[in-house]
Amino acid sequence: MAETLTLPKREEIPAEYRWRLEDIYPDQDKWEADYAKVKEILPELRRFAGRLGEGGQVLLECLRLRDKAEEIHERLFVYARMRRDEDSTRASSQELVDRAEHLGVELSEATAFIAPEILALPDGTIERYLAETPDLELYRHYLDELLRLKPHTLSPSEERILALAGQLAEAPDNIFTMLNDADLRFPVIEDEDGRKVELTKARYGRFIESRNRRVRRDAFKALYETYGKQRNTLAAILSAQVKRDVFFARARRYESARAAALDGESIPLEVYDNLIATVHEHLPLLHRYVRLRRQALGLDELHMYDLYTPIVPEIEMEIPYEKAKEQVVRALAPLGAEYRQVLLEALKGGWIDVFENQGKYAGGYSWGAYGVHPYILLNYQSRLDDLFTLAHELGHALHTYFSHATQPYIYAHYGIFVAEVASTTNEVLLFDYLHKTLENDLERLFVINHFLEAFRTTVYRQTMFAEFEQLIHEEVEKGGSLSAERLSSIYYDLNKKYFGPDIVVDEEIALEWARIPHFYMNFYVYKYATGFSAAVALGRKILEEGETAVARYLQFLRGGSCRYPLELLELAGVDMRSPEPIRKGLALFARLLDEMEARLDLLKEKMRERSDG
Repeated sequence: MAETLTLPKREEIPAEYRWRLEDIYPDQDKWEADYAKVKEILPELRRFAGRLGEGGQVLLECLRLRDKAEEIHERLFVYARMRRDEDSTRASSQELVDRAEHLGVELSEATAFIAPEILALPDGTIERYLAETPDLELYRHYLDELLRLKPHTLSPSEERILALAGQLAEAPDNIFTMLNDADLRFPVIEDEDGRKVELTKARYGRFIESRNRRVRRDAFKALYETYGKQRNTLAAILSAQVKRDVFFARARRYESARAAALDGESIPLEVYDNLIATVHEHLPLLHRYVRLRRQALGLDELHMYDLYTPIVPEIEMEIPYEKAKEQVVRALAPLGAEYRQVLLEALKGGWIDVFENQGKYAGGYSWGAYGVHPYILLNYQSRLDDLFTLAHELGHALHTYFSHATQPYIYAHYGIFVAEVASTTNEVLLFDYLHKTLENDLERLFVINHFLEAFRTTVYRQTMFAEFEQLIHEEVEKGGSLSAERLSSIYYDLNKKYFGPDIVVDEEIALEWARIPHFYMNFYVYKYATGFSAAVALGRKILEEGETAVARYLQFLRGGSCRYPLELLELAGVDMRSPEPIRKGLALFARLLDEMEARLDLLKEKMRERSDG
């Protein structure tokens, strides 16, 4: 009888492959002490209400106390959430998350008066405060930003109501996370060797890349059959999220939820529109790549479950975690000695949670709290994709490290618009290293295929996600409803448009929206595509210009949010107000596609010669 493979329990993972959350809080008592500390600060903060017109020193003291409370609360929340993410089956971890979230709402409510009171000050008051109180200069960019957002800031009482709604506003994301990570159970399928294996979201990533088409198809159908059974619940959750976004946008007097989301980082709507329009211009390239995939796989019909399997024959790249670490260090050498020193520290242990276990959050991310080193969550499966994920998440982590080490707390957290730039720059450098150093022709083709897939999934697919997100928000803003059928119809039509005529768009893919956690992050996904485009430009500059480009890049990494994201990217040498970085990125996609086609033709010729001989 075939063996059924199940996931290990958390305690069965060796300690050296688990993150060390004790670096944040060594025990529960320390967490409780900080929790109590924030509780004590809340009434102190409330006592500043109505007093910000008294002078610059009072404003400074208020802002300092708020920052202190928010810094402590960040540690509380990050610790609680990561405890839950390492094993969501533990009820105690969810209780910590709930308490930290509730405390965050209290903190938001206690500080809700600050922005309205500052904005109510007579014209010229802030400049006078800055002149009279030198230490307030630290907050100049923050204060300028407040004044920029003045048309969308409400009265103190209205701001307090929105703050009190904060915990309710997190409900769709929290409900989706618990359903998706803790409650959903997937069927057992047979792997390539006929073993019965429990399907998980992390294993799905491996199965959908399988060279065995039966395994790919079975995993695809089993996954979407499971989501399909919950389609109406999942539609209701996503609909609630969209209505949440629309509610807050309208409450703050924005013309749309999209405008509200982008304005937070001062991103013009043209950046979003340029992305979708430029990708639409280059859809024929994607259609050409899909056609190449069908031909290379020798299929009469290409299906959606055929999109991820390697199209290079006779090659498997199994990359154990320890080997992956070595390759990443070598690939990122162009970033210089200072970057390398921090990178080696990150890889020593305690920063990274490496392998999958029961109840663990699916996928990967990097996160952390100010004053403590960053953390990385992985579900490492020894594939080429996992090697790139390691490099990607290390990019996030070192961006956080340099930003936290350089900036005061108020500017330590870089904007979401640039959040994917450093991570993807690492991927660009890793690809360049592998492309240049791999001697095996099949392995080189395999890596080119992987990077073409990175373009497909990050530029094309995330832009499709962004277009979907825009459409479903517009649907609600026009008074429409988002049933499972409506969501699936919009999503299915986009897949047909993006992937073109050389693929069978299976009806199951219409449900893919039901499993995408980023749709609960309010117009986040387009930043993957813009970030990838910026990263390609930065990666080429680092490789071609050397130390000069590295110095500019490290300045960008250290910038945090002390300037607007578009300004920080300009410091590094990239102008994302223009569609040119997207066009140049897709020009690289075209060149790699040319190389892929040529190398595959040469490979076929060699195989024919070998067969004839």
